[in-house]
Amino acid sequence: MKLPLTLLLGLACLLPAQAQKTADHWVATWGTAEMLVRTPPAQPPANPPRGFHNQTVRMAVRVSIGGRRLRIKLENSFLSAPLVVGNAHLALRAKDSEIVPGSDHALSFAGKPGCTIGPGIVMISDPVDITVAPLADLSVSLYFPEDTGAPTNHGTGLHSTYIKEGNLTADPSLPDAQRTEQYYWLSAIDVAAPAPAAAIVTYGDSITDGARSTTETNHSWPALLAARLVANKPTAEIGVANMGIGGNRVLRDVSGASALARFDRDVLSQSGVQWVMFLEGINDIGHGAQAPAEAVTADDLIAGHKLIVEMAHAHGIKAIGCTLTPYEGAAYYRPEGEAIRQALNTWIRTSGVYDAVVDFDAATRDPAAPAHIRPDFDPGDHLHPNNAGYEAMAKAVDLAIFSAKRK
Repeated sequence: MKLPLTLLLGLACLLPAQAQKTADHWVATWGTAEMLVRTPPAQPPANPPRGFHNQTVRMAVRVSIGGRRLRIKLENSFLSAPLVVGNAHLALRAKDSEIVPGSDHALSFAGKPGCTIGPGIVMISDPVDITVAPLADLSVSLYFPEDTGAPTNHGTGLHSTYIKEGNLTADPSLPDAQRTEQYYWLSAIDVAAPAPAAAIVTYGDSITDGARSTTETNHSWPALLAARLVANKPTAEIGVANMGIGGNRVLRDVSGASALARFDRDVLSQSGVQWVMFLEGINDIGHGAQAPAEAVTADDLIAGHKLIVEMAHAHGIKAIGCTLTPYEGAAYYRPEGEAIRQALNTWIRTSGVYDAVVDFDAATRDPAAPAHIRPDFDPGDHLHPNNAGYEAMAKAVDLAIFSAKRK
């Protein structure tokens, strides 16, 4: 049977659009690592987080790459009971708790306005059509109708979170709300992006998290790197998900699970990930110098770094090694720890195990005293960079690493 010419022409017009739709895939445009410390039952925390009940929590995030279709991921990583989410909304952020008029979108989960998330489960919202520019600010509002228990959270949000009684997820603002600078259960935002688009996971401790940078200025080095990538045409479709956790270690659980223990959840589960940038080990060195039972050697840390690379490569992800920044003068500095840092950095630079290397040590050290951070980069703790230091770190990343042909 011959098809009518008009139908054939119509099908021909649809095919390119359908092909484009099929080519789109999900890519992480923002992410944060959940970090409720795992505590043995016999040693409950002295001041356990209280959680929420009949309250709305509105969180601010800055995306990396933009798009016209988004979804969010909620993660109940550490609760031992199901989490009930009554409603969820996504909107463009105007300022503080205010959203841009007309931008609010109710989210659904399997077609329903809320969801119940069992322990250890990641829940993904249904996609929503919303036009978001690169580096745009979004507001995610969650309503918790029942007692949540201690929250799965991220402690260094660097943006204000607003908490208020009742279901106010669709409200244009939340005046007189309680403020924190934490994220609760929100772990990622994905954007539907063309085939060449991909994501970088920046993986590390407080220096990746952005500690000591100025709140609400997007001055962590991953946020600044995201801005550089967007401004550079060959890398403009590369998203960044920041999976840093303050105090995190490579080998031991302390502030959140160790880097080795959380790799599957915080790196492999990110949508469209093709690179992981690993900057971690200074807390293993520093705390090990203070507590002999937790002492580490350079060989211990090198073995941990090799495992990170092997896990990444097993899933087709390129691993980028980042040298540890200077820390002489920090509270846990010891000369023997500095020798370990130098040995690990030399291995990162010269072993050839990593697919690429970013020398953050060279970017931040004081030329006159290389074991020290540059004075103009030091906020006073001799460990974390300030805003200028984070800018130097972001500029030290060679964008050509990400410009090669992608999957």
